[in-house]
Amino acid sequence: MSHDRPDSAARDPDDGPELLTPGPTAVPERVRRAMARPQPNPDIEGRFLDRYRRLCENLAEVYGIDYDADEDLVVLGGEGILGLEAAIASLVEPGDRVLCVSNGLYGDGFADFVESYGGEPTVVSTNYGTPLDVDGVEAALDEAAGGTDGDGEDDAPFDLATMVHCETPTGTLNDLDPVLDLLEEHGVLSVVDAVSSLGGAPVPADRIDVCLGASQKCFSAPPGLTTASVSEAAWEKAEAVSPRSLYTNLLPWRDVSEGFPYTHLAANVAALDEAVSLLLEEGVEAAVERHRVVAERCRERGAALGLETFAQGAAGDGRAAPDSPTVSAFHVPGEAKTLQRRVEEEHGILLATGLGDLADDVLRVGHMGYNADVETVERAMDALGAVLDDTGTDAGEA
Repeated sequence: MSHDRPDSAARDPDDGPELLTPGPTAVPERVRRAMARPQPNPDIEGRFLDRYRRLCENLAEVYGIDYDADEDLVVLGGEGILGLEAAIASLVEPGDRVLCVSNGLYGDGFADFVESYGGEPTVVSTNYGTPLDVDGVEAALDEAAGGTDGDGEDDAPFDLATMVHCETPTGTLNDLDPVLDLLEEHGVLSVVDAVSSLGGAPVPADRIDVCLGASQKCFSAPPGLTTASVSEAAWEKAEAVSPRSLYTNLLPWRDVSEGFPYTHLAANVAALDEAVSLLLEEGVEAAVERHRVVAERCRERGAALGLETFAQGAAGDGRAAPDSPTVSAFHVPGEAKTLQRRVEEEHGILLATGLGDLADDVLRVGHMGYNADVETVERAMDALGAVLDDTGTDAGEA
């Protein structure tokens, strides 16, 4: 089986450094051409609505859900963070209890959104790089279902739960199914950030009430669009919530047959439409396998350079979460910014550092979407190896 990425083409060195960041990714030539063409007026022309519907139908195939026009899948005009906030804004009333399951930066961030919309977050967290705390989730759900918290105080059941599939800052992929089992048992709606995994790893979207994606990750379209599958139960909850915003409200997107809530991003939609078509031409299963093979090779090269992934090297209690097939986060305490700068300056390849407190401790190689290519990753690891060797690190042999 070939593991070559689709639409491969030679790079123009005048385009700047070669991107191996975990989003935005490099954009295939076919996608760039689609975006550059004259676009229909999304407020007037029916052919834009036709394109939007086709895009939603094709996205549903990537999500692995049954598509029912205008009800199960929407594409919002805004970068992926819009989806995270819109899910909370649309489903959380002041006073609603939300269970935020976290082992990373974006999992923690859901709690901030919940608070900003008047909800009451309960965070079940573990150390970054370790698996989700399923036992903690079960205990929290049982306590809420029993009407009391752990101290015997009156407590209400949870209305909603949030979690992240791929925690990009630490390069880990969470096993969602055990938590989804518990949420289904307790009748709690689920919101999942699958922004950095959708299209590059299997996502159980058919079990998730709101599953969020974004154009600039595994789809390898430019940033600017949020994708979301929405279950009937989530729509019902959204209808019961008093709207506090237009831009962060999912409901106006449920039926766009009479028009969009605001002027849609026509060129971005054309680009994502082409990008998803490329993915489906390759086949979702083939794309997932390509990501697996490339990730495995990246980590083989890293190990030969004496590098561990963040989960392997910093999990703390010995329980490492699985590494993601879309990004490798190498643990390089205190060295990430220097390594990033030198790899770019000396080799013309742009990697990413960590985020937040891990900004100088994690160096990330993004092998998602168009970047999930063995030759591309080999070049990146050759460059990283040369820099490590020049600093005196025992880089070993690849």
